[in-house]
Amino acid sequence: MIQEIVINGLINGSIYALLAIGFSLIFGVARVVNIAHTALYMAASYFIYLGFDYLGMSSLLAALISILLTVALGLVCYQLFIKPIREHESAVLIATIALAMVIQEIFLLAFGGNYLGVPPLATGYFMLAGVKIANQHLLVLGAAFLALIGTWFLLMKTRIGLGIRCTAQDREVANLMGINVNREIMAALGISVGMAAVAGAIVAPLSVIDPHMWLHPLTMMLAIVVLGGLGSIKGSFISSYILGFTEAVVVFALPMGAFLKGPIALSIMILVLLIRPEGLFGVSFEEER
Repeated sequence: MIQEIVINGLINGSIYALLAIGFSLIFGVARVVNIAHTALYMAASYFIYLGFDYLGMSSLLAALISILLTVALGLVCYQLFIKPIREHESAVLIATIALAMVIQEIFLLAFGGNYLGVPPLATGYFMLAGVKIANQHLLVLGAAFLALIGTWFLLMKTRIGLGIRCTAQDREVANLMGINVNREIMAALGISVGMAAVAGAIVAPLSVIDPHMWLHPLTMMLAIVVLGGLGSIKGSFISSYILGFTEAVVVFALPMGAFLKGPIALSIMILVLLIRPEGLFGVSFEEER
């Protein structure tokens, strides 16, 4: 059981890290609470299914094209629905909720409530310490880690990343220093949606695809960013693995654990809000003011 908890905890944590870091990134740069973030994650999974099942593409090609299509969809939705009201945070929150519901209903109308799936990119398994580990799980972990490392490199070692970090620190000062703030926000949004798309692409062969698959990751993502501190990328990364392993322990160790993982995540979020509202690595509200 311990080996299964470790493997599933790593997989869960890596998927949640891709989602939560992307969510924190766009919040930190543009102050957009993007509830539609996991709906775009779902869109990537559906695009893979479309490419594979309807267009006859290989799973790998369908995954790559789905990531590009999802990023394009996210950028278009931002330009049309979010950018005109970006300075009004309450309106943005409502708009992203509505956008997520629209995306859900589009896929529900197009595919019904059927459970769909795509074949794994890697078949077979290998044995490690007496535990059977699927090659697809290893591929998912490798792809997630590569995406996380690539994002870190892009943000910390490139001029684009420097501009994004400056904009996140202070948009007005960044603008005065000659940084094109709107361009940096679009770049951050592209990275954010790209991370959600990668998560959707690598999780598609591991789970069923349905119009409500975005809801549980949304719950986990919100719990993670609250635990780590809203806008803190480091906090999102660490909290993703904390809750990823917590979820694995709940599922494998508790009776009816699969039904309890959501409520437990929400309970952790509520406790953090009551005890330490700024999270593990966030800026305290007093300091922020």
